[in-house]
Amino acid sequence: MLNRYDSTPAGAPGRLESAVETLRKHSDYTLIEQKPATDEQVLRAHTQNLVEGVKRDSHLSKMAFLAAGGAILAGEIATKGEPAFGLIRPPGHHASMDSHWGFCYFNNISVSLLHLRAMGLIDSAFILDFDLHEGDGNINILGDDKRFVIYNPDGDGDKRYLADAKRALDESPDVDIIVASAGFDQYIDDWGSNLSTDAFHRLGLLMNDFAQERCDGRRYALLEGGYNYKDLGKNILAFCEGLRGK
Repeated sequence: MLNRYDSTPAGAPGRLESAVETLRKHSDYTLIEQKPATDEQVLRAHTQNLVEGVKRDSHLSKMAFLAAGGAILAGEIATKGEPAFGLIRPPGHHASMDSHWGFCYFNNISVSLLHLRAMGLIDSAFILDFDLHEGDGNINILGDDKRFVIYNPDGDGDKRYLADAKRALDESPDVDIIVASAGFDQYIDDWGSNLSTDAFHRLGLLMNDFAQERCDGRRYALLEGGYNYKDLGKNILAFCEGLRGK
């Protein structure tokens, strides 16, 4: 999925190359090719009207179904107690049940979680959305279901932001899995001008600790924002190392 699929910053050439190149240098990371999601899987989160609208652009539709399939694969890996990161485009957390914006088309978080529930693999989840922008699509689709806890941390700088994320995790009820809408546009040299690379590592560690203590090690994350292409790879690696407990 390294080819351009639309004219937005999320679909621009070079969007994922630094992450792929960085992860390939580490032999303990395995890149797995996903299968596209099916209509049935996507329709658990979206209306037929939205799905048919995305299908009108065949190339964009192909990428959107592949991204949703990658999210499902990451979730399935996570249910076995192994950490997984969905290096996917397009992003998803601004896609609501019957509308989408913000470079998003299908809500990858919701598609994956509702698939896992339909398969009897989970019943509840904590969604940690650390993208710069609130995941209104996550809230629209999952927010009324009390079995899903959705939290977007807040705070200026590493210390306050991480403290807010930790407080929310500490106060969470027990759940079956934790997943992140992983937005790296909070980065100090990105749109958010807020978090360091080390902060992303510590967010991963917070998720790992939560997963080990509260949900049998089940944790995964899906890529959302992040537009400093040069540094995206090192930030994703830092987060993934934390997610692995390293």
